[in-house]
Amino acid sequence: MRWKGRKESSNVEDRRGLGKTGAIGGGIGIIMLLIYVLLGGDPGQVINNNPINNNNGGTYQETAQEKELSQFVSVVLADTETVWTKIFDDQGLVYEKPILVLYSGSVDSACGTAGSSTGPFYCSGDKKLYIDLSFFAELKERFQAPGDFAIAYVVAHEVGHHIQNELGIIDQLADLRSSMSEEEYNQYSVRLELQADYLAGVWAHYAEDMNLLEKGDLEEALKAAEAVGDDRIQKQSQGYIVPDSFTHGTSEQRMRWFYKGYQSGNLEEGDTFNTDEL
Repeated sequence: MRWKGRKESSNVEDRRGLGKTGAIGGGIGIIMLLIYVLLGGDPGQVINNNPINNNNGGTYQETAQEKELSQFVSVVLADTETVWTKIFDDQGLVYEKPILVLYSGSVDSACGTAGSSTGPFYCSGDKKLYIDLSFFAELKERFQAPGDFAIAYVVAHEVGHHIQNELGIIDQLADLRSSMSEEEYNQYSVRLELQADYLAGVWAHYAEDMNLLEKGDLEEALKAAEAVGDDRIQKQSQGYIVPDSFTHGTSEQRMRWFYKGYQSGNLEEGDTFNTDEL
């Protein structure tokens, strides 16, 4: 991806080196609607909106590699802001930009306390994306999904959950949660995650139009989507798969919905909740 020397987002909050932060107390909350994205886990609701750059007080000494990663995800976030502001404007809507929180080790949010093993996640209440940059080494090494556009896919997927929040989709599912069995809720969770993959693909469509993609980028994103399918993760971790416990979709589904968004570049074809074919 062509990114060096380009505009970074101002909506990045750096909490690395702070350990647990934030004054949100206890528990993950009742509805837990989203969104522990790539590795599974339940969703939640969240805190406040306060864009601050590099507020770790100088206590965290990042490596050169971490600095490049933090700059990269900031550029990707800025690109998503450009794309989604335009798409929302075309729909007669106003896009409220999310905050990206960088943390190390663990972090407190209104979703509760999350550790690095949670993977990147989004909380709907404070409209913040949470990422420990160490996840991207795991994406490359454990999941065998290297490349900068694999990382861009992760960021764009989390932003996809923010789009769902802005459109009221998360609230609609939250209203239904208490009337569902766990199995039924898992099915809705899969649809939610596949739609976020689709929305990430929509962003990639516009990124290509902006001449930001390089040779192999699309393949990197698809490989990352494949790597984090529920079936693949379960097979690797326990040797067998349990479809009723899927919360994010299979590798094939995740790749297909991302690619569909990439091809279409519009919101209309991304309704994963009203289709018989996931």
